[in-house]
Amino acid sequence: MYKRLQQFRGLGSESCFLWGPRQSGKSTLLKTFFPSSPYYDLLLSDEFERLNRKPSFLREELLANHPVVPVIIDEVQKIPQLLDEIQWLIVNRNIQFILCGSSARKLKRGSGNLLGGRALRYELFPLVSAEIPQFDLMRALNHGCLPRHYQSDHPELLGRSYVGDYLKEEIAAEALTRNVPAFARFLEAASFSNGEVVNFINIARECGVSGPTAKEYFQILVDTLLARFVPPFQKKPKRRVIQAPKFYLFDVGIANALLKRGTIFAGSEIFGRAFEHFILQEIIAHSHYSGLEYPVSYWRTASGFEVDFILGDRDVALEVKGVSEVHSQHLRSINAFREEYKPKHAIIVSLDAKPRNVNGLTIMPWKKFLGDLWAGLIIN
Repeated sequence: MYKRLQQFRGLGSESCFLWGPRQSGKSTLLKTFFPSSPYYDLLLSDEFERLNRKPSFLREELLANHPVVPVIIDEVQKIPQLLDEIQWLIVNRNIQFILCGSSARKLKRGSGNLLGGRALRYELFPLVSAEIPQFDLMRALNHGCLPRHYQSDHPELLGRSYVGDYLKEEIAAEALTRNVPAFARFLEAASFSNGEVVNFINIARECGVSGPTAKEYFQILVDTLLARFVPPFQKKPKRRVIQAPKFYLFDVGIANALLKRGTIFAGSEIFGRAFEHFILQEIIAHSHYSGLEYPVSYWRTASGFEVDFILGDRDVALEVKGVSEVHSQHLRSINAFREEYKPKHAIIVSLDAKPRNVNGLTIMPWKKFLGDLWAGLIIN
């Protein structure tokens, strides 16, 4: 079992939502932290049918049994009407809840009230390097970091199964779109934009839908935690910069499955893309788990300069290079950003054997970067 870094900091007696992609380990985490809590699992067909038919059963049972708190509702998005009962119990009986799910989209669309700001919000991500004993970079890049996938000897099968289950259980079962075949075509087309600026018109044309529909489909991916957009850094630009966001799937292993990448080897072009994607996963998780919640953006100019990630308000300019030795030609973009914005730190993460300092710019082996990130030495 992995020791997860999500610690429910500041929860106290408050209720909360715990969001996270499917199979990220939410249920395991909650059962580990709260083994005595009442547990309503809406993935169980009888539990779902009972509470969907009459949501007031939840209130009646909890009032009768004086439960140990917190009360845990797993896959809460399946029955939006439960939120009214839960809010009443929070306000009138001071019962604490942890509400777990993979998407708030159905709650919002189904008039779920999300408790009117009465609940804190936590998020669980795929595994990060600091949670994995004897972490293996190549295994992470090839398998992804969902717990079952990282451990498996057949990650490609699990990846394909994950995508199929997502379409069946998240999209079709939750009625997030009426045209599941079109959405499946879109998902495959969108995967080719992983790590890239999205051209909505081209993707809409490829999967045979309108531009607005393609944008709505991208929003479904974001709302169901399967993907995220990294916005452009726009602080007082002197150069003409690209304004569109970049798109990333939530896990490098799921990107592998959708792109049918095959085995990733160090030094290949695919390695560089997967390596950058993995570093982003670590950064996004660190931003949340650390409680800093710093923004992550990217910088690209019309003339071709690009810095992969800007952490915070120019606290850290970060480039990711899948090379064994960083050379002077790798420094052009990050030095252009340094000249214009004067970031506090400028780092290139690479496969270099030892750290180096080049005119105030740090070239950092990936192991040291990850160790320093989770030790709070990169941004704090």
